[in-house]
Amino acid sequence: MARYRIGIDVGGTFTDFVLVDMVETRLRYHKEPSVPEDPSAAVERGMHILSQSFDVALGDVELVVHGTTIGLNAIIQRRGARLALVVSKGNRDNLEIARLRLPSSYDFTVPREKPLVPRHRVFEVNARMRSDGTVVAEPTAEEMAALADGLRHADVEAVAVTLLNSYRDGSLEQAVAATLRASLPGVLVSESSTIWPEIREYERCLVAALNAYIQPLITGYIDRLESRLHGQGVSAPIYITANNGGTLSLDTARERPIDTVLSGPASGVVASTRVGAVAKQPQLITFDMGGTSADISLCQAGVPEFTASTQVGDFPLMMPVVNVSAIGAGGGSILWVDAQGLLKVGPVSVGADPGPVCYGRGGKVPAITDCYLVLGIIDATRFLDGRMALDISAALAALNGIAGELGYAGPDRAMEVAEAALRVASAMMATEITKLLAQAGVDPRLYALLAYGGAGPTHANLLIQEAGIQSVLIPTAPGTFCALGAVLADVRRDYVRTSRHLIGSTQALDNATDGWPAVAATLAELEKAARDWVSREGSLVGTHDFVVSFNLRYPAQAYELDVIVPTDQREQLSGAALAELFHAEHQRRYGFSELESPVQTTTIRLGVIGRVAPVTLPEAMAGIPEPAGRREVWHGGRRIAVDIFARAGIGAGATVHGPAIIEQPDTTTFLLPGWQARADTLGTLQITRGAAE
Repeated sequence: MARYRIGIDVGGTFTDFVLVDMVETRLRYHKEPSVPEDPSAAVERGMHILSQSFDVALGDVELVVHGTTIGLNAIIQRRGARLALVVSKGNRDNLEIARLRLPSSYDFTVPREKPLVPRHRVFEVNARMRSDGTVVAEPTAEEMAALADGLRHADVEAVAVTLLNSYRDGSLEQAVAATLRASLPGVLVSESSTIWPEIREYERCLVAALNAYIQPLITGYIDRLESRLHGQGVSAPIYITANNGGTLSLDTARERPIDTVLSGPASGVVASTRVGAVAKQPQLITFDMGGTSADISLCQAGVPEFTASTQVGDFPLMMPVVNVSAIGAGGGSILWVDAQGLLKVGPVSVGADPGPVCYGRGGKVPAITDCYLVLGIIDATRFLDGRMALDISAALAALNGIAGELGYAGPDRAMEVAEAALRVASAMMATEITKLLAQAGVDPRLYALLAYGGAGPTHANLLIQEAGIQSVLIPTAPGTFCALGAVLADVRRDYVRTSRHLIGSTQALDNATDGWPAVAATLAELEKAARDWVSREGSLVGTHDFVVSFNLRYPAQAYELDVIVPTDQREQLSGAALAELFHAEHQRRYGFSELESPVQTTTIRLGVIGRVAPVTLPEAMAGIPEPAGRREVWHGGRRIAVDIFARAGIGAGATVHGPAIIEQPDTTTFLLPGWQARADTLGTLQITRGAAE
């Protein structure tokens, strides 16, 4: 009987698993060291351990949801496919020119990023369209044959096709792409009008190019993953997490791997909204601190914040993603001393191999995890539930080396350096959080930090004390939280269409043509495409919902506002009603509106959400915690005695007072003096200042 779901999140250091028993409402967790050369090997090994440890027949699994950073890493490290770009004649320098902006406005010596496709692999074709969709040039059969020959001789693995103005009508571009597919078997071809048909030539070209760049790598990985899991007896559908917090079938992920590059962080934000709702804390700052970096995101009124533009490595990505920002160090971020003799932390990370010095894999440079160990915050014998012993002597020796560079002396110099490093890391992250919240117009005192990742709970109390945030939520299994978010997510895909028309009331339009009929027709086309797609995404998908928004502006404005259409207004939406929504948002954002002016639509956005039967999160049992022991922790420049608690023993409603260490298999929570942690009905720890404070 199909009764299990499995969520998987492949990270740089560990691959995380969450096993959901849909019948008994139970969650099981596992962490497996990642295999950077072939992440599917760690997935296969972890699935076997899940099956053996919890007596689960993998044939009884009904759904596997998998998140990966393979595409993201390939873009950042520039190790994607050998790629060619096909453009309209005269547009060969699209990627070279980009947006004509300096990498740094104040430093003329900073080199600009190298284009994703070198100029000698950019091919021109005599295919061109005007901005109104009129075709002015079509390639002949001989020209297409010559283009295919040139691509063949360039020995490319993938081709991106971006023709001028193809966002308006993709038929010409799609015909060119279809001809190339037929002429170049084995070469993957991506066209911009299929991937993301939105105005802005450079950004649209990049989306298609990035999709093609990682497509062979992602396709090969998905094929290996599918083969390994089927070999283990898994017959369930496999989904891949997406940038927008949803999931995609393997077929969609093969066609559109660009939709997966920022999926890992998005999954954690999805899980945060569920945990925050139970804790009655809909205003959240999510804080994911793993082995390489720390990321934050905002959730307002229980909904993650999205952005239509972000940065992936050196390149802008013009697609909707959960708005996650990297703010600083991870557990593997290194300690070093700069030329002025100042202690620095990160941004370089030691990675999974060799890892921090205490891992005993040959690492020589101390990292944040080494600091946690020598300060007594984590236990050398209980890391990963005792499955991985840590070498405290090696960590002490490495930190003593840094202490020597800084001029520290005395028997406790390693601890002094370790605590200083944590203060530096906390100050860096607090500064970035404060800046990001200020830009969003958010008061941090009204928000709770929700900490997860292997190092998130360990550092969370230190961070909120530095940043002035009032409370922290620690979920029951923070080290595998992104894997939980993967299995909680619904199926989702976003659609876009550029549509420039004037709308508004009859008086506002005056003699201008009302563009609403054209806008409504385009919206109907997007809805039909979305319905067709979601119907092919698998039998587990039930009902579906739409999220509709428009980019709108007053005529001649150089920027737009994104206006979401409320669900109850969507069926009867008119041009005048949409204009009223824009006037209200403009008034709210800028303090004024021009009711007598028409409104211009620029972009229509539609998201389709296919609902999957929800996972019920298990409630925690009641229980009064008793200390499992005590140990000394270096804090505030001295050793203090700290009670040690097992996380499993902290039942719903129970309270632990700091200073305390709360241990569990996937992480350790450090509770500072003067703070307290109380467990809610899910077992989530809510850390706040004690009454005396």
